[in-house]
Amino acid sequence: MKAPRIALIHATPLAMAPISEAFKALAPEAEIFHLLDDSLSKDHAKAKTLTPEMYGRFEDLTQYALKTGSNGILFTCSAFGMAIEACAKHRDVPILKPNEAMFEEALEMCSGTAPLRAVLIATFEPSIASMKEELLAMAKERNIQVDFTGIFVPEAMNDLGQGQADLHHQKIAQAVSSAPNCDVIMLAQFSMAQSQTLSQSKTHVPVLTSPSCAVKAIMKRLSTSKP
Repeated sequence: MKAPRIALIHATPLAMAPISEAFKALAPEAEIFHLLDDSLSKDHAKAKTLTPEMYGRFEDLTQYALKTGSNGILFTCSAFGMAIEACAKHRDVPILKPNEAMFEEALEMCSGTAPLRAVLIATFEPSIASMKEELLAMAKERNIQVDFTGIFVPEAMNDLGQGQADLHHQKIAQAVSSAPNCDVIMLAQFSMAQSQTLSQSKTHVPVLTSPSCAVKAIMKRLSTSKP
């Protein structure tokens, strides 16, 4: 069977290493390549919303990825869910939002009739609102109630960008340790994945990361999709 070719589309270079490592660990057979437009996060932060122009840029990135012969596309930019959904419509190849698989895994932890107590920790503040909306919509489709808490960790992303990975991880772990009682903790950004080990040591509930969940999900979809 031919190795699948998967386009990874990023809005920050900080997401590239974590998803590459996840593919190396979980699906080394996949042929992956990166497309980066790091102005997307900056423009979103300024606009504070998804503009029509941003929708067009995501469509352009999708079309380019498909022209390269990609069998699947994984977006790693967590604040652009609706734009990614628009790109995925009427397309034959799997196109995944960055946190779609992580949310699926979190919702599977709901048992009984009590709401799922979910904590989302983010280093890019604009992503919290859009990710909350996405998670609650998925929960509603499954008739699951969610008690949601979003926590922003200031400056952590800057720390990582300046090469201070240990400080980045420590700040996220501190946020995990001070999180309210919950059933699951999710790390919002792909760039946060390397803090998972330290974060998990601070809590007894599962700490999920986007990259590992996303790799498993897109490989599963590719294995079941039509050739």
